[in-house]
Amino acid sequence: MIQSMTGFGKHVVQLPSKKITIEIKSLNSKSLDLNARMPSAYREKELELRKTIANGLQRGKIDFNLYIESTGADTSSQINEAIVKQYMQQLKNIAEGDDVKLLEMALRLPDAMKTEREEIDAEEYKAIQNTLVEALKEINVFRTEEGAVLEQDFKQRITSLESLLQQVIAIDPDRQTALRERLEKAVSDLKTDIDENRFEQELIYYLEKYDITEEKVRLANHLSYFTTTINSADSNGKKLGFISQEIGREINTIGSKANYAPMQQLVVQMKDELEKIKEQMLNVL
Repeated sequence: MIQSMTGFGKHVVQLPSKKITIEIKSLNSKSLDLNARMPSAYREKELELRKTIANGLQRGKIDFNLYIESTGADTSSQINEAIVKQYMQQLKNIAEGDDVKLLEMALRLPDAMKTEREEIDAEEYKAIQNTLVEALKEINVFRTEEGAVLEQDFKQRITSLESLLQQVIAIDPDRQTALRERLEKAVSDLKTDIDENRFEQELIYYLEKYDITEEKVRLANHLSYFTTTINSADSNGKKLGFISQEIGREINTIGSKANYAPMQQLVVQMKDELEKIKEQMLNVL
């Protein structure tokens, strides 16, 4: 089972006087890249929340947003009268306007509102932690669903690579025959006497140089290992990426040794399938 690194989770909890909303969005990344946004009053808890997120998501470019909305009658925010009056006076010096319009503009400027710092209530923080846990569950469900789509695509492409490999194996005897005939023709065109034994030795050396038996075996093993890994219980994006690199090496070696147009055409198709796997692999956890 694999998981995508792309996901979104959101959970909302209503307390008697506050509404807690947590949103988490993740995209692909080689490591954990967490960007947290929260009210300044809750910054002292940021490290604990980050640790919870890191344990739940492991890897990805993650945006974490914590919103606290006061829904009760009590509020700690008050108008900073001195600052607002200074803003209004400065605005009057710049442009004409009635006091109501200037007040609206002044209230939107920095520090127009002052907030008394409150201690975080233990029950409220417990609610935040629970909300975070639920949001992580939602994003992991999203990641799993996206991962299932990726897994199906990978399996189809691995099946396609296995089919192409079987075609390579099937035409390999014809390739070797063509190579031998090509060499024999090249020698005959020289119109010179040759030592048949020496020629046979050189021919065997040349054919061994272009032999792809080991590459075919290793490629088949890598494709099988990819399938085994993708069916494991954990998401192994990095491991699958390493296996993809090994698959690529064997395909490239077959292509460089082929020296036979029908086989090189199959190699091009294999490279195309593998490239699509690598593109999608960047998004696997």
